[in-house]
Amino acid sequence: MYDGIVQELIDEFGRLPGVGPKSAQRITFHILQTPSFDVSRLAELLAEVRNRVRFCEICGNVSEQERCAICRDARRNQTIICVVEDAKDVAAIERTREFRGLYHVLGGSISPIANRGPDDLRITELMGRLADGTVQEVILATNPNLEGEATATYLSRLLTSMSIQVTRLASGLPVGGDLEYADEVTLGRAFEGRRSAI
Repeated sequence: MYDGIVQELIDEFGRLPGVGPKSAQRITFHILQTPSFDVSRLAELLAEVRNRVRFCEICGNVSEQERCAICRDARRNQTIICVVEDAKDVAAIERTREFRGLYHVLGGSISPIANRGPDDLRITELMGRLADGTVQEVILATNPNLEGEATATYLSRLLTSMSIQVTRLASGLPVGGDLEYADEVTLGRAFEGRRSAI
């Protein structure tokens, strides 16, 4: 424990996701001990992000305009939508440079523990995007955890009445992983998703 404002700053950094008490302390002391650290620029950027960044009116991705760069890009494949939980998932998929379609950000996943159901997600908006018949495939790219699986199952059941192909991202063993450390679900999925070795 530190006195006054130093502890307040540590506590504030500790409220950020993924930042524990030790990391919060390290960040605070980095700011304090680095004379060249531009605190005013950090404060300015935080304020700017709050004021300028919004969510795309079409897909829900982060953007400084009403429509994000992906939705504005006419070169993207308009017939495929990849459904993700959060905007950071869009960035992760874009880094692969493998997907050239559009996205739909749900804004979370179905989670009874967090008291979040289908009505709390952007599912109505997704159904609206699918209504005109342009989209031929929906890729469900929710996280491979309990909540993500529940969300994917709910969406796949909802979309079965439409003449749209519904696919799920493959899951299985990570590159560099050992079989002995894989859990049963991961190993089972690896067998289900196996492909030709030739």
